[in-house]
Amino acid sequence: MTEGSKLERIGFYSILVNLLLVGLKVGLAITSGSLALAADATDSVVDIFSRLAVLIGLIISQRKSKQFPYGLYKVENIVSIVIALLIFVAGYEIARDAIFASQAELRLTLWLVLGVGVTVVVPLLFGTYELRLGRKTGSPTLIADGRHFQTDVLSSGAVLLALLASYLGLALDRIAAIVIVGFIGWSGWQLLVDGMRVLLDVSLSSESLDKVRSIILSQPSVAKIKSLTGRSSGRYRFLEAEVTLRVDDLEKAHQVSAQIEKKIRAELPRVERVLIHCEPLEQKMLRYAVPLSDSRGTVSSHFGEAPYFALIEYDRERRQWSEQRIVTNPYPDLEKGKGIRVAEWLVEQKVDVVLVRESLKGKGPEYVFADAGVELIFTEATSLPDALANLSKWEEAE
Repeated sequence: MTEGSKLERIGFYSILVNLLLVGLKVGLAITSGSLALAADATDSVVDIFSRLAVLIGLIISQRKSKQFPYGLYKVENIVSIVIALLIFVAGYEIARDAIFASQAELRLTLWLVLGVGVTVVVPLLFGTYELRLGRKTGSPTLIADGRHFQTDVLSSGAVLLALLASYLGLALDRIAAIVIVGFIGWSGWQLLVDGMRVLLDVSLSSESLDKVRSIILSQPSVAKIKSLTGRSSGRYRFLEAEVTLRVDDLEKAHQVSAQIEKKIRAELPRVERVLIHCEPLEQKMLRYAVPLSDSRGTVSSHFGEAPYFALIEYDRERRQWSEQRIVTNPYPDLEKGKGIRVAEWLVEQKVDVVLVRESLKGKGPEYVFADAGVELIFTEATSLPDALANLSKWEEAE
C-alpha cells in the first residue's frame, strides 16, 4: 500500500470515529441537559465537515496534471486552514451558548459519566495515532486532524470534570463550556498560522537548510554555494541551490548534480524536487600543494609518504604568491591506501593544483583528484623555491 493510499484510509477512519463521537455526544447531551456537553457535541458536528475536507485534501493532494506540474500538495495546507476556520466557528457557537443560553437542570447518572469518559479516551488514542503518523509522513493534514482530536480530548475532559463537579454540587457546567472555547481558539490559531506559512512559501527550517548545505559542501567538486533556498508544499519539500564547481566539463557537472541530489534524498525525507544550478569556478586565487621531504622545502619524490606539504596561495590578478604555510601529512605511516587518503585530505584543504615528482597515472590519488577537479602537474624541481619559480613562469604564460 502506498503512503498516499494509507493516508486516505486514515482520513476515512477519522470520519467514522467522529461520527461515533457525534452520535454519542448528542445522545448524552439530550439525556443530561448539560450545556457544556451540548457545546462539545456542536463542536463534533463541525468536525464531521472538517474531516470530510481532510479526506478530500488527502486525495486531491496526490494528483498531478499538465496544468499543475508541481503537484497539488498545497491543497493539504488549504484544508488545514479550512479546518482552522471551522474550529473558530465552533468556538463562536460554544461561546455564545455558554454566555447567553439558559442552563437546564442536569440529570446525572453513572452511565452518563462513563459515556463522557469514552468521548475522552477515543479521540485521545486516535489523535495520538494520527499525530504520530502525520509527523512520520510530514502530512500537515493529518497533523491538523490529530491536533483537532487533541482539542476534543481537552474539551471532553473539561465536560467530564464539570459533570463530576456538578455531582458534588458545584455548578461548573457553564465555566467548562467557556474553557472549551479557549482550547478551540488556540488549536485553530496554530493550524491557521502553520497553513498560511506554507501557502506563503515560508523557507524550510534553518536545521534542514544547514543539513542540505553540509551535504552539498561534502561533494569534493563543489567550491562554494552561491545560494540555497527551500520551501514546503504540503508534506513535501522543494530545494534549489546555485553552486560553483571546480570542474567545467558539462557531463561531469551533471554527474555531480546527480550525486548531490541522490544524497539529499537519502538523508532528507519527503523531498519532491531538487534543482541544482552549476557554474564553473572563476578563480582569482589558486591554492597549490607541494609534497616535501622536510620542513626546509625539499620537494619529496614520493606523494603519499611525504611527511609535509606546502600549501601556497597564488593571486592570479596580481600574479604573485600571497601566502605560504607548511602542514604535516596526517597519513604517511598508513600501511595501505595512504596515497588515496592523502589525496582526499588535500581535497578537503580546497587545493586546486598539486605538484608531484612521481607519476600518479592510473593510481588512486589521480582518480580522487580528477573527481574533485584538482589538477596534477609533474615537476622536476627539487626545492620549493625552484618549484614556485617554475609555477610563476607557467602562470604568466597562461
